[in-house]
Amino acid sequence: MPPRPVLVIDGAAFSDFEGFTREFSKLLTDYTWHGNLDAFNDILRGGFGTPEGGWTLRWINSDLSRDALGYTATLVRLEKMLLTSHPSNHPHVQARISSARQKTGPTLFDEIVAIIHDHGAGGREPEDGIVLELA
Repeated sequence: MPPRPVLVIDGAAFSDFEGFTREFSKLLTDYTWHGNLDAFNDILRGGFGTPEGGWTLRWINSDLSRDALGYTATLVRLEKMLLTSHPSNHPHVQARISSARQKTGPTLFDEIVAIIHDHGAGGREPEDGIVLELA
């Protein structure tokens, strides 16, 4: 059995969500991701330039990313979402903004990690075979 492909993202290469988006897009062979987390979820299902048949995402300097994609970045993203989301979704987004201001609830880093875990063993879509290594 051939070794599983390893894609590496370096938390030292970016300091905000836009940088993460740019760095992750560099891993894709035929697609540019623009930061929508629903699209990120779709990318992890395959067909957007990630290896077929499972792969490892090695996130080095992930401690730097945990800080860069913490509550401040979460607030920035949620406040942008509030401007573009359907009015029926505003109470949900506003509640998440309130939590982030109190430094409770998931951060953007937590959301990204959870999405990746959904595509591996124990996740909702384990057939995608993605292994996340935080280093």
